Amino acid sequence: MPRSLKKGPYVNLKLKNKILLNNLNVNVNRKKVIKTWSRSSTIIPEFIGNTILVYNGKIFIPVYISENMIGHKLGEFSPTRIFRGHSGFKFKKKIKKK
Repeated sequence: MPRSLKKGPYVNLKLKNKILLNNLNVNVNRKKVIKTWSRSSTIIPEFIGNTILVYNGKIFIPVYISENMIGHKLGEFSPTRIFRGHSGFKFKKKIKKK
């Protein structure tokens, strides 16, 4: 169930402040990469053009924010599980009968 519209999107305050400071640094040619553990934060328009390292429980995964990501959560772009295939029938080598 989505968050109430009157409350607005949830964004971690420290993350939002880091993004705003990063956007103000026009003197630097390259923007800094920001680390965060807040997977539940919603992506807002101020995040566009920044790279955020999102922690998935093991490593930080770089996520470059684009316009299509607005309204989604940061955790959607850093998977916590690795799919290694379904278990089940394995193809056995055919034995030649004489």
